[in-house]
Amino acid sequence: MDLVFIKWVFAFLLFCWLIFSVAFAVEGLHGDTKVRGVNLGGWLVVEGWIKPSLFDGIPNGDMLDGTQVQFKSVTLQKYVCAENGGGMDISVSRDVASSWETFTLWRNSETEFQFRTSQGQFLTCNGEGCSVSATAKSPSTPETFAIERNNSSRVHIKLKSGTYLQATLGNQLIADYPGTPGWDDNAATFEMTIIANNLHGDYQLANGYGHDRAKEVLKRHRNSFITVEDFNFLYRHGINTARIPVGWWIAFDPDPPAPFIGGSLEALDNAFSWAQANDIKCIIDLHAAPGSQNGMEHSASRDGWTDWPSSDHISQTLDVIDFLASRYARHLALLGIELLNEPSAATVPLDTLVSYYKQGYQIIRKYSSAAYVIMCQRIGNADPLELYQANVGSHNVVLDLHYYNLFDTFFVNMSTVDNILFIYKSREAQLQALNGANGLLVLIGEWVNEWNVTSGSQKDYEDFGRAQLEVYNSASFGWAYWTLKNDRKHWDFEWNIKNKYLQIGSSPNTHIFNSLVLLGSVCAWLLLHHML
Repeated sequence: MDLVFIKWVFAFLLFCWLIFSVAFAVEGLHGDTKVRGVNLGGWLVVEGWIKPSLFDGIPNGDMLDGTQVQFKSVTLQKYVCAENGGGMDISVSRDVASSWETFTLWRNSETEFQFRTSQGQFLTCNGEGCSVSATAKSPSTPETFAIERNNSSRVHIKLKSGTYLQATLGNQLIADYPGTPGWDDNAATFEMTIIANNLHGDYQLANGYGHDRAKEVLKRHRNSFITVEDFNFLYRHGINTARIPVGWWIAFDPDPPAPFIGGSLEALDNAFSWAQANDIKCIIDLHAAPGSQNGMEHSASRDGWTDWPSSDHISQTLDVIDFLASRYARHLALLGIELLNEPSAATVPLDTLVSYYKQGYQIIRKYSSAAYVIMCQRIGNADPLELYQANVGSHNVVLDLHYYNLFDTFFVNMSTVDNILFIYKSREAQLQALNGANGLLVLIGEWVNEWNVTSGSQKDYEDFGRAQLEVYNSASFGWAYWTLKNDRKHWDFEWNIKNKYLQIGSSPNTHIFNSLVLLGSVCAWLLLHHML
């Protein structure tokens, strides 16, 4: 009888241990099973929509890198056009503006710019009397033009030599206007329309201010936007992980290539120290790769193009991963490294991405056998299961998904109930399928308590946040909110917590842990009582 009882107790304790080991699946976290994280967005990688005031002091701030413009001759009443989108002479011949009549700015200074066509060529002119064409593959002096503005939308365009462009009666754009034009209706005067000014990232900030002023702005921002007090706030509210976006230029600190500004490496070192002091782990997220992996401001794109898939840029990115892994692999606060944030499905081929992920995995494993290697799913039209078939690595590999009920016309007319039902039905079903697949852990690396519902009450937001937390808690690796601080209050984690729009509560696995401790105590008492 004694042997039977002891075997029963041993089996029960083994059962408890198995549940315990499954529940606490994420190595390196203390007290919690999974990542309960917050992103430190807008700190070491600039996103102007998070803190617009960073750009307030830039002269001609509506003409940053990546701004799209159109020009209309005031005398011909025709638009300047790059025929076929580029590769030919420029004409001034179109009644209606479209993509061929739209030019993307590369900013050289407050008043000097280069113009990129929809097909990627640059406008060029070799000197006085030349006809402007869209045939240059890369810009230099012949592709640089000065823009003079008056108090309205009227502009003059001239060569660096001082010669003004004019629209001729033959519908050409030629650098031969005699003298200096006034602001009346003359052949050298154009109406400029700014079609889009959507990019406000590190490139736009640094190139807009110029190096010295940008250095002052970013130093003040990096020293004040995130501090040790923020890590203490996260710890006190049950957060165990900080996902920290960084840009590729961090590997070249303190003197990164122009126009980027040094100082982000020191800030990241500080973040690791603050995290360790508050029992918080760090995920380093390569948010901005050389050449841009998605053409967005948060990947430090200059003009909206995605040039990352070229071999030179990928090789440089792997060097950045090597730098980060070698520097932080042994730091007690490191949980993992995310190899790339939000590559675009439209412009980054899957085979290129998988090859990069495999090489990145091997690099991290040179320095750490335990650090999690995190792969972000492509954004756009891509199936998360595509990376399950990639066989990137054998140990501690995580798939990062970003869940927003935004950025898609599908969500535009959804009601409060519709949004919540979508979380419980579609999101939960996908997570169950991914959790059930072999090989990868799943992280909801970005989500937010915001939607397209314009008249939502506080209770509506509370219900929406609760639904997301209930579902995302089931992700096998965990979740990370976007973002800690934001001028838009519903994106601001701190504001949501302080105003009780989000109720984080204790980790769901804390209850499991407490129950297992209780069960273990009961088992031990029974065994001791029986032996006595």
